[in-house]
Amino acid sequence: MMHIDVEALGASLERLRETPHETDVARALQRVVSSVDRLFGYDGAGIMLIDQKEQLLSIAASDEAGRSLEEAQAQAEEGPCYDTYVLGRPVHTKDVRSDTRWPHLTQVLDVRVRAVAGVPILLGGSPVGTLNVYRSQPYGWDDSDMSALRAYADLVGELMAAALSSQEHSVTAAQLQYALDYRVAIERAIGYLMATHGVDAVAAFNRLRKQARDSRRRVAELAAEILGGDA
Repeated sequence: MMHIDVEALGASLERLRETPHETDVARALQRVVSSVDRLFGYDGAGIMLIDQKEQLLSIAASDEAGRSLEEAQAQAEEGPCYDTYVLGRPVHTKDVRSDTRWPHLTQVLDVRVRAVAGVPILLGGSPVGTLNVYRSQPYGWDDSDMSALRAYADLVGELMAAALSSQEHSVTAAQLQYALDYRVAIERAIGYLMATHGVDAVAAFNRLRKQARDSRRRVAELAAEILGGDA
């Protein structure tokens, strides 16, 4: 039996699409997070967006534990939602506390967080952030969970595209424009580092960010230099 009621999902998405246009994209994203939280019966939900330092930042969260999940992943530079962004595909875990993929995350993670799932938010075909949900007990995510989350992530992408086309002058819109302008170059630089150093995508992404921090440059600037053969 599927976890998600398809009719309820469709009705929720339709209500959100029919809501009058919100000029503040951050408030619109908070409304989506609240809808996800109510419909699915999860214990929390949130949205993270990339900034100009290629750091995932919490933009909207349904509760404090959800926000702490996002902040913990940014601090540990690992986790299911972090991997979701770097890999550009859904990542989930039945119990993050027993999952060996992210050994540092549990040291800073809220004790209320157990099962976690993330799906990428796409803009212009590339990930610019993630939609994340969690449960306070171990939970086996099924195809209906992931399909529903992807549907909401698509809606978030629509809201973001509308914000950019309306030339909204908010911090969130500026983050989106940066991600849209430079994500392809950064993805190519990650691929170059993977091939050159024999590491996976997440390790290559972290290497790129660290090198940019150490040289006090933007990640996009360093990516362009790497692709130009100067790294």
